[in-house]
Amino acid sequence: MDIRSLGFRTDLALLRLSGSVVEDRGTYVAARTPENPTFRWGNFDLLAAPPSAEEVPAVLARYDADLPDGDFRTLGVDGRADQSDALAPLVAVGLALDHGTVLTATTTHAPPRPNAEVRLRRLTSDDDWAQRAALSIAVDADDPDGDGPAYRLFAERRALSNRALCEAGHATWWGAFLGDRLVSAMGLVDAGDGLARFQSVETHPDHRGRGIAGTLVHRVAAHGFDEVGARTLVMVADPDYGAIRVYRSVGFRDTEVQTQLDQRAR
Repeated sequence: MDIRSLGFRTDLALLRLSGSVVEDRGTYVAARTPENPTFRWGNFDLLAAPPSAEEVPAVLARYDADLPDGDFRTLGVDGRADQSDALAPLVAVGLALDHGTVLTATTTHAPPRPNAEVRLRRLTSDDDWAQRAALSIAVDADDPDGDGPAYRLFAERRALSNRALCEAGHATWWGAFLGDRLVSAMGLVDAGDGLARFQSVETHPDHRGRGIAGTLVHRVAAHGFDEVGARTLVMVADPDYGAIRVYRSVGFRDTEVQTQLDQRAR
């Protein structure tokens, strides 16, 4: 399957590097992460095109057969434009439609308000990675899915997976520190073919609005161009979340709409 979306292409590259199983099945790609079964976007089918109403039962049946113990369904649809109208048959059977904005950059510039207080460096130590998991929990504390032991376990597993990517030489994870406290973090993964993908851009709620994330994005972008050798940097963001303005402020441009659907209980 020839994947047109840079968002999904880099998503799948990151999953492969993390040890997930990614299989091209002709009309769709199946991504599975047995080590983290609650990771919805590590266990999804990427469809080549929107299914017709007649095809929907077969699409869901094959997903359920692959993941019989899961309590969710997650589907992506390849393409670069909004496909909402064509996905009405999936919405009609209970899947929620969501869109991400794919931003890309071939050059970047400093943010309008750089932060000179923070110290920027890679995450390396056990304490760094423990703080990275704790930061994720703090960032998602107001999300209904971001609280409780299940999410804490997910965040800790994800941090372990991210650390393994770094130690294998596929990625670097960066942090902005005030003293010894991690207040913002993000990863950059070498996705191959001249692409590098930003991952999990997070800033603690108590430290937002101070130019920290923009300063760190700019530093990590320079690393991507100068040390990774990337020609294009890729980032996927929630179009309704304020952080997207940070990415645009350092030179990222909106280039695609990423189409996703999910169902939390089936």
